[in-house]
Amino acid sequence: MAYRQSFYQFLMTQRDSDSREEIAQFANNAQFDSSFPKQEQDKNKLSEYLEENAGYLPTMTIFDDAWERYVEKMQY
Repeated sequence: MAYRQSFYQFLMTQRDSDSREEIAQFANNAQFDSSFPKQEQDKNKLSEYLEENAGYLPTMTIFDDAWERYVEKMQY
């Protein structure tokens, strides 16, 4: 079975402290969230966590967009 990167690991590749892009800002903030489920790969569990705990995420659309990028990357 091939190794599959977790969503958090993928998200950390999107960090850019100079970027105004929403996904980059999400990643920048998520790196300081010590409770973020770092090994989770289930979209529903991640979405539930973020809805309940991520005050730094202004809209869940940003997570949805990041998730789509993650899924696309994991297909290769």
